[in-house]
Amino acid sequence: MNFIVKTFQELTTSELYEILQLRSEVFVVEQDCVYQDIDGKDQKALHVIGNKEGKIVAYTRLFNSGDYFETPSIGRVVVKDTERKFGYGHDLIKASINAIVDNYKTSKITISAQVYLKKFYKSHGFIKIGEEYLEDGIPHIKMVRS
Repeated sequence: MNFIVKTFQELTTSELYEILQLRSEVFVVEQDCVYQDIDGKDQKALHVIGNKEGKIVAYTRLFNSGDYFETPSIGRVVVKDTERKFGYGHDLIKASINAIVDNYKTSKITISAQVYLKKFYKSHGFIKIGEEYLEDGIPHIKMVRS
C-alpha cells in the first residue's frame, strides 16, 4: 500500500472519480446511508489516498483547524471492503495523522467517529468526548487526540 497526500487541485479527474466511487460504494451502498457525500468541502481538504496495484482502496480527507472542528480533523475514512482484512485501516489512520502533523504542524486531531469503530480509534490515541449522536442516521461519537 502506497499513500499519497494531495490537495483537491492536485487530484486528477480519474483519482477524483475513484475516490467518489469508493466513498459511494462504502457509505451509500454498503452502509445503506442516503446522504449528500458531495458536500462542497472536498475543495478545502487534503486528500490521503491509499493505492494498491494502481487502484485506490483507502482514503481520508483532512481539514485544518477551523474548517470543520477547532482542531484539524480526519473524515470520510474508508477502506474497500475486500482490503480491510489486511489492516489497511490502521495504516490509513497512521498516514492521516502523519499528514496532519506534516501539513498542519500539530498532533491535536478531532474526529466524528462511527460508534462501532470507537475501539479502533482508541488504539490510535483518540479519546471519547461527550455523548453519542446521530449523523446521517448513523450513531457517532466525538473523539480527540492530543
